[in-house]
Amino acid sequence: RLLGRRGTTALSLPQGARCFGVRTSPTGEKVTHTGQVYDDKDYRKVRFIERQKEVNENFAIDLIAQQPVSNVESRVIACDGGGGALGHPKVYINLDKETKTGTCGYCGLQF
Repeated sequence: RLLGRRGTTALSLPQGARCFGVRTSPTGEKVTHTGQVYDDKDYRKVRFIERQKEVNENFAIDLIAQQPVSNVESRVIACDGGGGALGHPKVYINLDKETKTGTCGYCGLQF
């Protein structure tokens, strides 16, 4: 549950529910990936008086969820996030588990 500035509920979801994509508040304002939404009388809304609040609708969690599971034959896979300066530290993922899929803790790719 997200609370507004004065302790009132700004946006609430059922417990255990996960919502992906752009949400809107009860006032119709777009909610960012961090849950940022302002009350109607909040002084911080002054920056959006003559223009629209711009929210990037491509949340990273949605983009990763669209990636298919990579099929590999080995029991252990190494993930470096694409390599080079754009990647992350190399991690080794054990695929011997009952689920037979492993998820990288850095980038979320599944193998």
